[in-house]
Amino acid sequence: MLAKLNSPVMYLICGVIVLFVAAVCIVFAVRAYRAGKAIGMDVSKMKRTIVASATFAVIPSVGILLGVIALSGSLGTPWPWLRLSVIGALHYETQVAEAAAEASGAGGLSAANMTPETFTTIALLMSVCIMWGMVLMTVDGKSYIRRLTTPKKPKDGSKKKGPDLSGFGDTAMTAMFIGLVSAYIGSYIGQIVSGEGLFTFRGSALPMAVACVGAAAMGVFLWIRRKYNAEWVDSFSLAGSMLIAMCAAIFLGRI
Repeated sequence: MLAKLNSPVMYLICGVIVLFVAAVCIVFAVRAYRAGKAIGMDVSKMKRTIVASATFAVIPSVGILLGVIALSGSLGTPWPWLRLSVIGALHYETQVAEAAAEASGAGGLSAANMTPETFTTIALLMSVCIMWGMVLMTVDGKSYIRRLTTPKKPKDGSKKKGPDLSGFGDTAMTAMFIGLVSAYIGSYIGQIVSGEGLFTFRGSALPMAVACVGAAAMGVFLWIRRKYNAEWVDSFSLAGSMLIAMCAAIFLGRI
């Protein structure tokens, strides 16, 4: 099954889509550059901004590359490459793929248990579930953004403005992550309490240990960010935490 998922046909299908999206990005970049020149922006500043942005984007993209590598072992390389290159998100793709694999009866995301039906279910959910943000933004994007950025009016009719709701998106995303982490940590704790598969690779001991290492690594990055006011740390804190956690998984897995 893994050989079929890595077949030239899969590379061709996914590669054409990725190349199309890349071409669209280039077209918009060229149009934006020409628009900047048309309104009188400094060309030298625009070129420095382009170089700095391209350089600055390399480190955060390491996390995406890690996601492709992590998923390629069970889903092949072309499909994760497509999903994480177009509109996918690292945290979304891995969570949905794992949940779909378990729901389809495969017992988890594994190349050994992968069947055509299981892959079809995973690919369908990964594609359909994430497209609604794009669809809804096309239909109601302007009014939604306006509601988020418009200060809340006081109920008593006074002229004093209420709290700004522009940070609602960040709060909602944080709440979602807390819910996801709580669900997974809760399942691991449940396995520990029941004693089910405590010292197996699919058991609770290794995921719990790796989660703690990843959290500790992220805590160190946040401490460096706040202690030294190093905003650049934010660009690779996620990728760095993932790399450290993966190394910990390999080391602890051998133990």
